[in-house]
Amino acid sequence: MLNQAQTQQALAIMGEMFPEAHGELVHENAFQLLIAVILSAQATDVGVNKATPGLFAAYPTPQALAQAPLEDIMAKIKTIGLYRNKSKNIKACAEKLLTDFGGEVPRTREALMSLPGVGRKTANVVLGDAFGVPAIAVDTHVERVSKRLRICKQKASVLEVEETLMKKLPKDSWVTAHHRIIFFGRYHCLARSPKCQGCPLLFMCMDGQQRLQVRYDGENFHSVAK
Repeated sequence: MLNQAQTQQALAIMGEMFPEAHGELVHENAFQLLIAVILSAQATDVGVNKATPGLFAAYPTPQALAQAPLEDIMAKIKTIGLYRNKSKNIKACAEKLLTDFGGEVPRTREALMSLPGVGRKTANVVLGDAFGVPAIAVDTHVERVSKRLRICKQKASVLEVEETLMKKLPKDSWVTAHHRIIFFGRYHCLARSPKCQGCPLLFMCMDGQQRLQVRYDGENFHSVAK
């Protein structure tokens, strides 16, 4: 597994590859980000961004969304997977924001996770991107990249992946690291066709070396193909 120094080196290289890495869900405030992240579960950011402009134009505040007819919410996000359950969740979330938090998005993980439709990943995204609170949200890209690079154990749970990254990276880099890993996984180290050939992280990636049937000796790559 990569040690602390190697993990930080890997993130620095990702930063050189994607210096503008950032959250790609379009939003204007913490409330909109919260709703967008809830909608992004098992959906793409691109798909969510196509649906949310109409949703937010109609229901820009927790008050408006809480009072909206469920059927109208469904109609506005029907292009997103699992839209029926998500419609119920975001309406209930807005209602709980009003009853329990004065209409404001809470700023702690525990409070965020008390909201309908909000799990640890969603809470961490909101903490980091809306409030600048150090957090690492482990989505499918972060988990895949962390395991391919052997930053964490292959059988690590999502929580264990998060905890390992938190141990190996400086706290003030967690939010930035989260976005860098996502960009690296989304645009380079793809699930089905990772761009291993010429990857600047190949020298430390056993998964990539196995795919290309090469071995790195510390200075050069050598073919191990039979």
